[in-house]
Amino acid sequence: MTPTPSLLPDSLLLNGREFRYHDLQQYPANSPTDLNGYEARVLDFCRQWLNGAQEFTLHTSGSTGTPQSVTMTRRQLEASARRTGDYFDLGPGQRMLVCLNCEYVGGIMMLVRAFERRMHLTIVEPQADPLALVPTEADFDFTSFVPLQLRAVLAAGHAPRLNRLKGILVGGAAVDKGLERDSQLLTVPVYLTYGMTETASHIALRRLNGPNPTPTYRVLPGIEVGQDERGCLTIVADVTRGQLITTNDRVQLLDAHTFEWLGRADFVINSGGVKVPAEKVEQALEIALMELGLTTRAFVAGRPEERLGEQVTAFLEGPALPAAQQQQLQALLSRRLGKYEVPRELVFVPQFSTTASGKLDRLATMRSVL
Repeated sequence: MTPTPSLLPDSLLLNGREFRYHDLQQYPANSPTDLNGYEARVLDFCRQWLNGAQEFTLHTSGSTGTPQSVTMTRRQLEASARRTGDYFDLGPGQRMLVCLNCEYVGGIMMLVRAFERRMHLTIVEPQADPLALVPTEADFDFTSFVPLQLRAVLAAGHAPRLNRLKGILVGGAAVDKGLERDSQLLTVPVYLTYGMTETASHIALRRLNGPNPTPTYRVLPGIEVGQDERGCLTIVADVTRGQLITTNDRVQLLDAHTFEWLGRADFVINSGGVKVPAEKVEQALEIALMELGLTTRAFVAGRPEERLGEQVTAFLEGPALPAAQQQQLQALLSRRLGKYEVPRELVFVPQFSTTASGKLDRLATMRSVL
């Protein structure tokens, strides 16, 4: 039986071991000598937060460029935590499962939300199926996954456990059509997040499951969004310290609080002078793979080509498909895409590369086969 939680937790669980807040404030004094590197870094952040540190250095994942360091104030992180806590009605005594990488903003903000809302913290080192690391009788109220983790926990049959939660966030990478379909197995609300390190995680949410899933994001209260001349999203809020942040994400603004994500401005393939949006081709590829009954992960990018400059190329994870199936796939794509948008080549990669935060690393994956 899971014990009845006290309203004011004074400790957390990390990889199955209990650490009291009073001791964490003195960390690393009197700390266990057998901590691994990840555990040590998580506890060091907890020490800083519990001791009232006012500035924190966060690192971007590098999934869309060179990793960078971003300095965030305590007030920015508190504002983000408050916004999510209010939206999901998180409060004292509830239980938070943290299974994202706590060296990046997604995992760090889960810690901050738990501290600020006086929630019980269970932290496990990130892996594909994090629920395999906690007792089956353990109940939680809130958690966040990257898409790979959500896919794994559903495949492992954990849906009944997930349905006891109040809400699930999914972020850090795109969610394909197959995972959106599979999320309908859950009765707990599942939300895809939109945000970045510079905004202290998400500033908008999109409902993935339930009777009214939506293709659009809803901006959380207190966030102001707009567009630049390229049609890319701009953001101003307390989490940006009132400064305008201009993204590389092309959007369609439906009103002051709602937008549809169209794709990255820097994911446009220039093939022989024709600009092809990679995300559009990826969507068609996802649907075609589903129609063929395949669960293969895939993405589309421009591969260097002497005559065209870049050629539209589909990268698929796993062994090469039989020739007949490849022809079927190309035929399905030809029906949905213009002649310049259809991938000119299918490249099969044994395993996609990922960043430390679990995001697909397109550049590293492409370099592995070039």
